[in-house]
Amino acid sequence: MTTPAVTTAQQTVRQQVLVLYLASSALDARVVGWSNYDGTGETSPTTGDSDVPPYESGLDALKDGWRLFQAAQLLPPQPGHEYDVSFLKHEFFFEKLV
Repeated sequence: MTTPAVTTAQQTVRQQVLVLYLASSALDARVVGWSNYDGTGETSPTTGDSDVPPYESGLDALKDGWRLFQAAQLLPPQPGHEYDVSFLKHEFFFEKLV
């Protein structure tokens, strides 16, 4: 049995990653923070380069073809720490293969 040849299209597939921080654990919640990473090298987005989120919600990203591959684990706060300020906990990772 021979291994099929890899096509040129398969060799040039690159991953784009979109990290959305939502107001709650629901995918239709409002985006409160975000980061973009472009494995194609065509763009170089940086933190704070826009005041407008790329999507209104995680659901909007799904509708635009982004694939969800990781969501934050839901952990309750430790007693006495319910109002501590810390990291944004509702983090969702999306990808596109382009």
